Amino acid sequence: MSKAVHAARRLILGRALRSEYLGDQLLSKRLALPIFASDPLSSVAYATQEILLVLSLGGLAYLYLTPYLGAGVVVLLAVVVLSYRQVVFAYPSGGGSYEVANRNLGPSAGLTVAAALLVDYVMTVAVSVAAGVDNLISALPSLNPHRVALAVGFVILLTAMNLRGVRESGKTFAVPTYGFIAGVLVLIVTGLIRVLLGDAPVAESAAYSITPEHSGITGLALVFFALRAFSSGCTALTGVEAISNGVPAFRTPKSANAAKTLVAMGATAIVMFAGITALAIISKVRIAEHTCDLVGFTGNCQSDPQRTVIAQIAAAVFGGTTTVGFFYIQAATVLILILAANTAYNGFPLLASILARDRYLPRQLNTRGDRLAFSNGIVLLALAAGLLIVLFDASVTHLIQLYILGVFTSFTLSQAGMVRHWNRLLNAEPDRAERHRIRLRRTVNGIGCALTGLVLIIVTATKFTQGAYLVVIAMPILFVMMKAIRRHYDRVAAALVLDEDSFDLPSRVHAIVLVSQLHRPAARALAYARATRPSILEAVTVQSDDTARLQKEWDKQSMPVPLKVLASPYREVTRPIVNYVKNIRRDNPREVITIYIPEYVVGHWWEHLLHNQSALRLKGRLLYTPGVMVTSVPWLLDSAEHVMYPTARPAPGDIRRGTIPAKTPAPHILS
Repeated sequence: MSKAVHAARRLILGRALRSEYLGDQLLSKRLALPIFASDPLSSVAYATQEILLVLSLGGLAYLYLTPYLGAGVVVLLAVVVLSYRQVVFAYPSGGGSYEVANRNLGPSAGLTVAAALLVDYVMTVAVSVAAGVDNLISALPSLNPHRVALAVGFVILLTAMNLRGVRESGKTFAVPTYGFIAGVLVLIVTGLIRVLLGDAPVAESAAYSITPEHSGITGLALVFFALRAFSSGCTALTGVEAISNGVPAFRTPKSANAAKTLVAMGATAIVMFAGITALAIISKVRIAEHTCDLVGFTGNCQSDPQRTVIAQIAAAVFGGTTTVGFFYIQAATVLILILAANTAYNGFPLLASILARDRYLPRQLNTRGDRLAFSNGIVLLALAAGLLIVLFDASVTHLIQLYILGVFTSFTLSQAGMVRHWNRLLNAEPDRAERHRIRLRRTVNGIGCALTGLVLIIVTATKFTQGAYLVVIAMPILFVMMKAIRRHYDRVAAALVLDEDSFDLPSRVHAIVLVSQLHRPAARALAYARATRPSILEAVTVQSDDTARLQKEWDKQSMPVPLKVLASPYREVTRPIVNYVKNIRRDNPREVITIYIPEYVVGHWWEHLLHNQSALRLKGRLLYTPGVMVTSVPWLLDSAEHVMYPTARPAPGDIRRGTIPAKTPAPHILS
């Protein structure tokens, strides 16, 4: 890595942290709330809007259902929060829904939950960022043509912030999160006070009418229509499980602090969602999926965007779109929605690391980066979310259809697992009082399982044709992929188990030094091979125009190692050597063959194109030959020495011989 790249990396990510500083990255409740709860808190900015968008498909006739559907969402949110509070205490290791399902329902159920959560975390980033851009455009409509670029830019910014580490990202996100909570509470209180004083706020769209896409809906069709709107409003529950996944990130007592944070998040989200829904009904907000369905819309419905529900409420409560209150709410909403993706940036890497630990994902995902964050998981999440944003043009309306299916899959299986968990404890508990408490806990999780299972059926049925089928396809693919990765790791582990032959010495070692010309790198490789004292040692070259000159020089230097020339009628290099090695193996199957290849170590990227190409091809072929060991013997060129010692260079040959002068600075370790 060049100095410039190294410096830029440190500027963006900060200095590397030692492993023993991991404890310093643990979170207090004050910082944990904005990190893990920004998603469910921010969803109140668009959950009400999603209910209204579906109801508006029937015109104004069905908006009377809004308070009932909103109440249903509030009840469901309360039940899920109470259910996950029990998960936090029962499984504090941080696996959350995955660990609950895996331990109580089996590995297949655990992987189903894991696949659902991984998809949901990706969707959380895409939807949150797209919704934030929507609200930014509501305040600054001129930015509408740059919607996708803005969304991708925010994803890049969030990725860089999270790569700096959990604690630093928490400090960064704390102010916007608490600022949003304060702003929405002031908005709700101000609006309700105006209602009590007889001056109810009126939305700019209150006089609009809506052209219905579906009319005359009755009977079962009306029930299905209402359930579709309810399922859209359930986006308010997204991210509730993140705290149960992140318990290890809390300070001790971990479970107690995580549970308190979860309850605080649930109570705040319920108050904010209920308040915004009430103000939307009072101020008669009108919003439609297609702007041209709004009768009375001022402007070009083909290109001009509608203001979001929360933007219309803020304008109505604070007295217009030029007031300080309006711009504060919009700025706070944009920030919280963008930063809400941080819930996924903490949940996805943690879950991926646990899956990698259990050998269901590549082990690199369980490795912490320079800042003690799971960097590989963070980057993988950013790439997946960025791709979705580009494919769906950063449209919340389109992305939201893929949302929450994974959420309720994990909710349902998690609560079912908790019911089994309590059943197991109940069977082993002799104390009557404790058995009563266990039954109460089981009842809470049982109700949660029933409700979230019902919502899962509703979401699948109402959103399948709207785009949820993509999630239904993606989850089984992830499931099968993780199963395949586990099988691979299991096969590798089984193949590497020590047996009675593991420590047997080979009958002989046949060493081969590959040479193309007699120079210092070749001489060093020969000396190294001789030092290992093999049973047989020979130098091998492939016939070429320079072979006669090489043989003459070889004889002139009286080399102590015989030179064998391999015929190559078609001027190939790799195949004659590989065939020669295979013939030795066939004739002497118990013999180990060690191939020594001199290689240049270069200092510039472009020098790789000029050197070592034949060596790379040879190694690629020889490594697949059983019983063959390939050893690279490095030779540093001047360019490599200059990179290692930019200020005080050692004398020629010092590095190669290992005799670096005492005054020469130690080499820089460059990644």
